[in-house]
Amino acid sequence: MTATKAIERTASDDRADAMTRLLAAARERHAEFSAQTHISPDVVDLMKRAGVFRAMVAKRFGGDEMHPSDFLRLIERISEADGSTGWVASFGFSAVYLSALPIDTLEAMYAGGPDVVFAGGIYPPQTAVPVDGGIEVSGRWSWGSGCCGAELIGVGVKVAGDGATALPLIAVLPADKVDIVQNWDVTGLKGTGSHDMVVDKVIVPQQWTFIRGGTSSLDTPLYRYPSMPLAAQVLAVVGLGIARAALDTFTELAGGRESITGAPALANRAYVQTDIAKAEAALRSARAFFYEATDQAFAVLERGDELDIASKNLLRLASSHAARVGSDVTETAYRLSGTTGIFAAHPLARYLHDAMIVPQHAFLSEGTWQSAGQILLGLQSAPGFL
Repeated sequence: MTATKAIERTASDDRADAMTRLLAAARERHAEFSAQTHISPDVVDLMKRAGVFRAMVAKRFGGDEMHPSDFLRLIERISEADGSTGWVASFGFSAVYLSALPIDTLEAMYAGGPDVVFAGGIYPPQTAVPVDGGIEVSGRWSWGSGCCGAELIGVGVKVAGDGATALPLIAVLPADKVDIVQNWDVTGLKGTGSHDMVVDKVIVPQQWTFIRGGTSSLDTPLYRYPSMPLAAQVLAVVGLGIARAALDTFTELAGGRESITGAPALANRAYVQTDIAKAEAALRSARAFFYEATDQAFAVLERGDELDIASKNLLRLASSHAARVGSDVTETAYRLSGTTGIFAAHPLARYLHDAMIVPQHAFLSEGTWQSAGQILLGLQSAPGFL
């Protein structure tokens, strides 16, 4: 074995070990993450060591430049262990967003290596003022998932004097320039740390700004993959992972539970048998559509062709469908569990609350079905959908 191959094998073994430890921490420390409303720093470090944040970084910067389906399966796997951990890990996809920055900026960003943790809050976009050296940014933004463990934070701005644009401008700044207001108080996905972020008169150079969803500075297939559909996909797949965990948990308990009323064990009840079969079929069908749309879209880009609107729309539609089915399947597992699942400490109660949050996200909410339908009918969808 050459020295190079030995080093590569050691690095691969280290990443596999980190992933094993990450999954174990995600399963065992959910209550800790929920209580403090963010993923603990040592677990974010495990994500880095497992390769989560380099997965979508370009190979030229030392990253893996992973196939979108492989990254989505990675997030799905983490989400089976814990939804909040999967949600935070999903923002490893931000390397695709960030590739719209100038090449010189990307080189500076990854100068210390590809394991850069990014978080952001876009809305409401705040007015930035042009000054010498760039733009002066001030304001408060919500929904900063993963901000407690980030090294770089992006915030949505509109520059005074510029005309309105369909897509927001993102200003990227060091995390130590941002104050985190820990106000994340929700019913599910409590550990995502989606707090408010406050910036006060920080000057951001123009080269550290980009249009969210804008054209990438890189031209390999991954960076021609549509970033808005990908942003929806990485969140939707969290719901698929949670639903898988819910079904597996229910299946394990169904055979052994004795009813205090003398009724048959859950697994021997006809309605349970029917509903669990339907739930399994629904989850597998949604998952198949989700990955089929992803693989077909990426194959087009790998051939060097452009992705058409219909293909981009299928990515969004498959994401909304996956999020909804994930929530519905998890609710089925919870409902079938009877009184067992109602206790706050039971995994099914946690899965229910986490899964129900996913389709509430703006990228996956009820309005996205209308936008997808408009495109299927040859009409215009809302700006920013694709």
